[in-house]
Amino acid sequence: MRVITAAEIAQTLTYETLIDALAEAFRADIEAPPRHVHMLPQPDGSEAKLLLMPAWTTAGEQLLGCKLASVFPGNADRGKPSVQASYLLMSGDTGEGLALLDGTALTLWRTACASALAARYLARDDAAHLVMVGAGALAPHLIRAHCAVRPIERVTLWNRTRSRAISTAFALHAAGIEPVMADDLEAAVRSADIVSCATLASEPLVRGAWLKKGAHLDLVGSFTPKMREADDEAMRRARVYVDVRATAAKGSGDIAIPLKKKVLRQKDIQGDLFELCRGKAKGRKRKDEITLFKSIGNAVEDLAAAMLVWRRLQ
Repeated sequence: MRVITAAEIAQTLTYETLIDALAEAFRADIEAPPRHVHMLPQPDGSEAKLLLMPAWTTAGEQLLGCKLASVFPGNADRGKPSVQASYLLMSGDTGEGLALLDGTALTLWRTACASALAARYLARDDAAHLVMVGAGALAPHLIRAHCAVRPIERVTLWNRTRSRAISTAFALHAAGIEPVMADDLEAAVRSADIVSCATLASEPLVRGAWLKKGAHLDLVGSFTPKMREADDEAMRRARVYVDVRATAAKGSGDIAIPLKKKVLRQKDIQGDLFELCRGKAKGRKRKDEITLFKSIGNAVEDLAAAMLVWRRLQ
């Protein structure tokens, strides 16, 4: 069995090819049962999570995969990634292990590319200004993925801790992206064509009243029913989409809380990535409408990314 490192994943993948692979996977015959989640209470009163995310193909090449992931919110204070994972790719014919991939790197790549895939359908074709809210490990990937699908000319970076934003900005400089640092989040959001959020916020950071006509809001960070990155007004003003209908209402406060308050109804969710990629849901209809995409993460994305790495290395 081959061990595939984060460096090999980075050398093998491009954002464009992975976005295309995800689109193909959401149209393909892939089985992805609900993730298994186990809560892990921490000494400081917080809760970590252990997740098992299996998926397998049911047509064509038979492949089976499972991600073992942990989410430890307190890791940010330790200088470690909040999400860490390993991914086991197996033969769907024999069950034998083919590769063990760095699941943390795989998750960063596929999460960013899922948001960019949604932006293909939901962001304006001429979107030129991207505001990145949050400067964690996912932020550089989200920025580069969005730049792969839209003609981004200006990137603005905001983070609660400016020193972390500066470190992320230096990493982006190496990729040829020159972000502008923002101290005023409201002013940045008001001028943005795309706002991408990847934070550990428990209370809304982005206000719907700040979103200009034609903006696209990409919410990635809220991964528990009590966490939120956008307020009720954002839900009221936007056409709302999710990555997977079956899990969106349970996995994130950005969807669960507005549903509970009747600010949002199930029928207000316009579509998910399966429906968008299969042509069963329409994306952006008008230049002036506001769109919103909430990403929870799905095992289809992990399997698609692992399959692409495996095939390209072969």
